[in-house]
Amino acid sequence: MSGFVEKPEPVEVPGLQHLHTGKVRDLYRNERGELVMVASDRISAYDWVLPTEIPEKGKILTQLSLWWFDLLADLVPNHVLSTELPAGAPADWEGRTLVCRSLRMVPVECVARGYLTGSGLAEYRDTRTVCGIALPEGLTDGSELPSPIFTPATKAEVGEHDENVAYEEVAHRIGAEPAAQLRQATLAVYNRAREISRARGIILADTKFEFGYAEATLGAESAEPVLADEVLTPDSSRFWPADQWEPGHAQPSFDKQYVRDWLTSPASGWDRAGEQPPPPLPAEVVERTHAKYAEAYELLTGTSWK
Repeated sequence: MSGFVEKPEPVEVPGLQHLHTGKVRDLYRNERGELVMVASDRISAYDWVLPTEIPEKGKILTQLSLWWFDLLADLVPNHVLSTELPAGAPADWEGRTLVCRSLRMVPVECVARGYLTGSGLAEYRDTRTVCGIALPEGLTDGSELPSPIFTPATKAEVGEHDENVAYEEVAHRIGAEPAAQLRQATLAVYNRAREISRARGIILADTKFEFGYAEATLGAESAEPVLADEVLTPDSSRFWPADQWEPGHAQPSFDKQYVRDWLTSPASGWDRAGEQPPPPLPAEVVERTHAKYAEAYELLTGTSWK
């Protein structure tokens, strides 16, 4: 089993139509046809959206995404129109809300990897490939790849696994030209972000992006992908402290690893393979996870979260 432990009811705001409740974000449409994206404090692990929230998480993700969108604007356009709070919206939406262009979203998670870990490592151990891309012998958990690779995945519903696919499968599904555009944009953004992160003492091991196309450009040869959703946050990326990088085992990271570790420990009493949903998180795990998100924000931006 998987999904929401407790699915929240959407907030009703005059002039906004609720469209979707995701793992972290709630999506609305305003009267002008623009999308209003609200990042909650929800956190997911092992395909479950947990019953315990991480305070300020939605604001940290939103503000870090905005910082990255500004730094990447010369490489690829993004979907952000405004950060202005819609009239009548709850005060708690401040700092976690983006008004965005409505796009035709590409049904592919665009993943870039510069280091071997996670699902890529599992596939490499079986086949010496990742998404059909042959890699050298002798790589281990945390190894830097000879060059960054594009390893797309199909998007899954809440509670289901994304599935890694070969580039050729993406080209078959969406067309050769859009697939080539997505690969080029993904690697360009990853390479820029990796350089920026490394200068701040952080390794960007891998990351995933979502792209869409403006409705007005459908069918046009000059159409270019637009970067959407969140970008280069601890929820969508693996950030490792560069001074602790040591291939051969799992790396310390700036993300929800404390949550994963506690859920799979005897302390939680939870059987990941069972049918029961995970339990609430203890205060210590919540505090340490919040601290990791805030630390990632501060190291990358050079600005104190508080």
